[in-house]
Amino acid sequence: MKVAKSLLYFLITGLLELGGAYLVWLWLREHKSIGYALAGAIVLFMYGMVPTLQPAHFGRVQAAYSGIFLLVALFWGWGIDKVRPDKFDLLGAGIALLGTLIIMYAPRSH
Repeated sequence: MKVAKSLLYFLITGLLELGGAYLVWLWLREHKSIGYALAGAIVLFMYGMVPTLQPAHFGRVQAAYSGIFLLVALFWGWGIDKVRPDKFDLLGAGIALLGTLIIMYAPRSH
């Protein structure tokens, strides 16, 4: 259950990071109103808060998160930009996800 909860936190973190950055992107690149930038800033602030719920120290959480982020970003790009990940995207994300699982959840002696 702890691993599932932790993975859910990583997923939420990825969606918040991408969502906040996308709102800022829309403001700057698509010339949307300043409200997009402000909403993006709020979402990015929340993105910074969720990892504090993880059961490991900051460095480990950030290192492990990168694997989840790659996978979430690929699927974000597929859904938002309509660019389907190819087999190399998925292979790379799978390798990174394996790294996440090892970094975060491998049994350690304390």
